[in-house]
Amino acid sequence: MTTTQGELAGLSRYIFRTPRWYSTMAVGMVIAMLVGIAAFDSRYVLEDAWLGLFYLGIPTVIASVVTGPIDRALGGQFTFNRSTLLATVSLLIAVAVLLVAGVVATFTSLGQNFVYDALIGVLALIFAFRFLVVHAVSRTHPLSSVVPASIQTLTAGVFLIVYSGTMNFLIVGDLPYFRALLSRSAQAPPEITNAFVPGDFALLVGMSALYTGVAYAFLRILDRPWRNSLDVSSLDFLRGFIGHLAEGSRELEDFFEEIGEEAIVPVTVLAFRRLDGSEKARWVLPMIHPGPMGDIGGGNLPQRVAESAEGLAFPPHATAGHDFNLVTEREVDTLIEAADSAVDQINYTELGSRPLRVEKGEASVLGQRVDGDGIFITSFAPGFADDIEYAVGLAAGAEARVEGLEDILIVDAHNSNNGLQGDDMGHVAPGSSRSFEMIQAVSDAAAQLEDTEPAPLDLGTAWIPTNWKPEEGIGPLGIRVSVIAVDGTRVAYVLVDGNNMEPGLRARIVEAIDPVDEIEVMTTDTHIVNTVQSSNQVGSAIDHDELIARISELVDRAIADLEPVESGMASETAEVTVFGNDRTETLASQANAVISMGGGLAAAVIVATAAVTLLIFFLT
Repeated sequence: MTTTQGELAGLSRYIFRTPRWYSTMAVGMVIAMLVGIAAFDSRYVLEDAWLGLFYLGIPTVIASVVTGPIDRALGGQFTFNRSTLLATVSLLIAVAVLLVAGVVATFTSLGQNFVYDALIGVLALIFAFRFLVVHAVSRTHPLSSVVPASIQTLTAGVFLIVYSGTMNFLIVGDLPYFRALLSRSAQAPPEITNAFVPGDFALLVGMSALYTGVAYAFLRILDRPWRNSLDVSSLDFLRGFIGHLAEGSRELEDFFEEIGEEAIVPVTVLAFRRLDGSEKARWVLPMIHPGPMGDIGGGNLPQRVAESAEGLAFPPHATAGHDFNLVTEREVDTLIEAADSAVDQINYTELGSRPLRVEKGEASVLGQRVDGDGIFITSFAPGFADDIEYAVGLAAGAEARVEGLEDILIVDAHNSNNGLQGDDMGHVAPGSSRSFEMIQAVSDAAAQLEDTEPAPLDLGTAWIPTNWKPEEGIGPLGIRVSVIAVDGTRVAYVLVDGNNMEPGLRARIVEAIDPVDEIEVMTTDTHIVNTVQSSNQVGSAIDHDELIARISELVDRAIADLEPVESGMASETAEVTVFGNDRTETLASQANAVISMGGGLAAAVIVATAAVTLLIFFLT
């Protein structure tokens, strides 16, 4: 992962699932009442709470219910969950503004009139905000987006017109029925009737038009770089992002699919079966990166692979970076089909070699031969390293084949990194000194494995579910251990379902495990753990001693489970859609540029718009 990609990964902290609509709405009503108490200054506290509920809470409920049907009638695709999320976020914007206005009114001579002026301003502001979101999600004509976007502001405005007595100026003639229905100033607090005049509502309309026009122009300016470099709209990204938050839709994957590229990737399977023919364990290694975040794309690849295996599955991290993120979860099915096809081609043998370790510079490779095939676990610990590029893994595999091995399984142990700190975060790219050290270490290990005498092998496995959650850096596969014994030599392969590992933790684990001759610790690089934090490594949130104790227990169980097995390896290729060469970097660059540039531009726009707003208020 490069620094730019790391900054993009930081967006994962915004990935979450919204609560159910009724929970969101209930909380919104409570917030509306509380802000009414804090912002308004009527005769009674309950009256303040009612003002907040009536002028903020009820419009939120109405907007939640009717925005979706109106938008869909105009050709949009706004759902109820999205309507509720949008209305609630709009309410929170209003709450923030009115709280500030209430504090200012309390400690200055501006008084309650300033709060009501702020109410007019924030109603115009949420109109503009809702317009942007509705237009981005539904992609209808801007004029069509105005109608559903106006619901929350329009409802609050109508309430103010009716209860402030302004309707008396709008009803022509003697119409007592309409006056009783549409002019209810007698039922409103005197602060409302005294604060609002007909000109205030013309001001609300004008400010709504001003804010919406400025917001639309701002969005078009920020959208231009996306169209020029990626030929896609940032509105599509925003639509997918909102859909993912509100209801877990796959529209964000549709956006990624639009910018993706076709790629052919190897899928290598190492299977172990008992002598009775039943599968005991299966290693599955597609040369894919399990990203980009959460369960989007291939983020949950390890769990999907594990669920498809007959025996205990081991899905370690392959040599592939973010350019090889799957664009949709559907692509995982293609990889699983390729793995099943590879299993059908395996020729099993009872022979294997003792493990050996080769070190070149910073690279450390643990190798083992299964008949004519080779397993290689690469690590740069105690140095810091992140993903190993696809091309580096292919080159290392080619070197191993030159030494006489057939199928090759090269794992990126992904077991020591310092988070998102530094300039390149340990990215192992083609042409770097690390890439040559790794390739040479794999080549030397392959040559030495060819000279070893094969012997019957035994396999023991162990797995227990853990109480740790993805928020703590551990995915649903927990910790899995396989111990292979050949000619009296035992090697333990420890796989933790997480995304990289805290510096020094791997060394502590290796030193603590005594009953084996060799050991390597790997992580799956699952991005399930990155829905809250962009960097959530194994060991950053859990106790190291407890983790080591769990691993030690599992190694003992695996040793007790040792039994004669047959093993074999085969590879298949799969054609999938991935982010593609340089597309991840381009997307990351554009997103980061928009964030950095947009922040400054947004600040300038907000200051200018606020100045115009204040000028309008002082002149009217």
